[in-house]
Amino acid sequence: MAGLRARAWLLRERKPMSNEVGFDFRGKSAVITGGGSGIGKATAALLAQAGAKVALIGRDGHELEKAAEDIAFGAEHPAYCVTADVSNASEMAEAFEAIGGKLGGIDIVVANAGINGVWAPLEELEVDEWNTTIGINLRGTFLTVKLALPYLKRRGGSVVVVSSINGTRVFSNSGATAYSCSKAAQVAFCKMTALELAKDKIRVNAVCPGAIRTNIEDSTERRSIQGLHLPVEFPDGDVPLTGGEPGRPEQVAQLIAFLASDAAAHITGSEIFIEGGQSLLQG
Repeated sequence: MAGLRARAWLLRERKPMSNEVGFDFRGKSAVITGGGSGIGKATAALLAQAGAKVALIGRDGHELEKAAEDIAFGAEHPAYCVTADVSNASEMAEAFEAIGGKLGGIDIVVANAGINGVWAPLEELEVDEWNTTIGINLRGTFLTVKLALPYLKRRGGSVVVVSSINGTRVFSNSGATAYSCSKAAQVAFCKMTALELAKDKIRVNAVCPGAIRTNIEDSTERRSIQGLHLPVEFPDGDVPLTGGEPGRPEQVAQLIAFLASDAAAHITGSEIFIEGGQSLLQG
């Protein structure tokens, strides 16, 4: 069952949040799935530092609580932690009921939770492995946005889906079929719902990161993929803008915050790539 726990910590020092981070989300409430680490945690921290009330959804309660503790320093409000599996409809329904009541509404939704899952040749990829990846990445996005709608429709808002360069620009990571399909479908989901929800003043966009320093590799199983890749020779490294270094979660968080802000008020149904030119080499 989804459990709601609020954690508040005394702040050592407070400064005007909007001046520190370049955004002002005071009076806004945000829900971030996969908020315990990586891009989700960085986004939650940035939104909280800019004045938003934030709720984190994830499967690991201890990870969420640690993230909430980290976010509390420099934030105006405590971060709320909700334990739920994004692919489980009943758990997510309970989570949003608790969050909607606690935050008094939802203005921003960041559908970030996802896994790499199993990367394997098609003939070796099991049905349950396919279903798990699609379930978390795509059904999780569907449930997150669907269940947030009653709250978003009250005053409009912004939805940002964290997709990937895989399945949208990059197709050379052989074996990543389930993952790439889920990520391509997320972008299609954004475009369909952006048009449908425009009348409700709800914007829906996607960010497509390349290599970012997160712990998503912990959810990856690579099996029998040697020899699947076509031989391609790249210059040194595969991220031209950084000489091969992956991006940082905080950089993706800045893009998400922009799309959630009034500065992006006329942007919907778009996917934005944040990958340092990586997909231009690897596509």
